Amino acid sequence: MIEIWRAIPQEFFWLFGSLVVLLGIASSVAAILARRPADEKKAASRANLVERINAWWVMIAILAVAFLLGPTMTLVLFALASFFALREFITLTPSRPGDRLPLSLAFFMIIPVQFVLIGTERYGIFAIFIPVYAFLLLPSIAALRSDIEDFLSRTAKQQWGLMVTVYCLSHAPALLMLPLPGERGRNALLLFYLLLVVQMSDVMQYVFGKLFGKTKIAPVVSPSKTVEGFIGGGLAATGIGAAMWWITPFTPGQSAAISAVIVVMGFLGGLTLSAVKRSIGAKDWGVMIEGHGGMLDRTDSICFAAPVFFHIVRFFYTT
Repeated sequence: MIEIWRAIPQEFFWLFGSLVVLLGIASSVAAILARRPADEKKAASRANLVERINAWWVMIAILAVAFLLGPTMTLVLFALASFFALREFITLTPSRPGDRLPLSLAFFMIIPVQFVLIGTERYGIFAIFIPVYAFLLLPSIAALRSDIEDFLSRTAKQQWGLMVTVYCLSHAPALLMLPLPGERGRNALLLFYLLLVVQMSDVMQYVFGKLFGKTKIAPVVSPSKTVEGFIGGGLAATGIGAAMWWITPFTPGQSAAISAVIVVMGFLGGLTLSAVKRSIGAKDWGVMIEGHGGMLDRTDSICFAAPVFFHIVRFFYTT
């Protein structure tokens, strides 16, 4: 354990310490607001705020423990996140008895293999395992079950769910396998950077949308997303990312540009998966995280941002 702690860059402790301070301030503000008299709508909004902040305390604690225990525990954490996100996706999309074996293989074979490939740094196989081998294997097994009713639609939903919740999300911990210049432990800071920019973008877009939002971007898909929220929150998150350049291999200007890419991809991820939810008549993917919905509600932005960020870093910043 001592050796693990020594391998962790000191910046990690400063960063998580800063998050704890910010959450402490947020909790204090929320507690003050909760005591003030308000109508039913405002009281419900404040209660939701408290739930969200409490959930953030838990999520930050889990992430901190995983980071402190090293890459293996971080991989396990993301593998579990993929498992629960895929379960939420499959639960809300129709399936038939002929899908049971393919889905069992997806949960108990494909997810573990994907993350083991990352842990053993097999980039060449990790990058094609799901989009080639899993995509060919699962529908073939389903076809052998002779359940052909709505076969194309069912297969497409399974493959789309696997692609987003497992393949795309797995690119976040895959940052730990990249040969970056400098100490190996700095890969964890790069993962922290990705998660920070994505989550700050979500939070700041929510805040700016509540304060200044008037023009809906896609009212049918996501009524809460506004042009003002996207621009204001996106610029704020880009500024935060630019200010965090010192924990990355990027220059300040590069960090700002890459943060902007993360913001855009995260926004598209949230919007796209909101469209999927609306198409099946669901408000949230689940109820796993109080105040936030399901696991996929919390990771939808990461699913779209992680693979793009991973390949930017791999192509331009690895040794």
